[in-house]
Amino acid sequence: MAQHTPSATLAYIGLGANLGDARATLLQATSELAAAPGVSNLKLSRLYRSSPVDSSGPDYINAVAALTTTLAPLALLRALQAIEQHHGRLRPYRNAPRTLDLDLLLYGNQSIDLPDLTVPHPRLHERAFVLAPLRELTPGLVLVQGRVSELLEACSDQFIQPLDDQTGTSGI
Repeated sequence: MAQHTPSATLAYIGLGANLGDARATLLQATSELAAAPGVSNLKLSRLYRSSPVDSSGPDYINAVAALTTTLAPLALLRALQAIEQHHGRLRPYRNAPRTLDLDLLLYGNQSIDLPDLTVPHPRLHERAFVLAPLRELTPGLVLVQGRVSELLEACSDQFIQPLDDQTGTSGI
């Protein structure tokens, strides 16, 4: 009996950290994600520094990865959570500082509303630290709420700064 191979889907993953060596953690997590079964063609935006939103603590280092996956959405979420666990992610309270945060932002054009997963990510259109790297990877991207570039303009009060000494990494 032939087995069904899931079709490849373009997904976007938000990466963030503000505890420990956040830069090294993001780059290591990106390598782990690129090596995960069912993941290929990973492209990483530049790294950005941003202030916490709806939280306190040190500034975050953020990026977005675009990748092709044959994993189903929940399987991809489990892979992301396993990488977070490997890097000591704790969830003591909502928006707590973290060693690593991996969010499934977009999964193809799918709209997913499950207890454990909402895609598109419910607040991605309000977060400069997601919109700036998304615009870098896919300049013409349009979300339900509008063009990424226009949504980013609406977040101009949020501090975000590309890190000068790190450029985007393709094909990690």
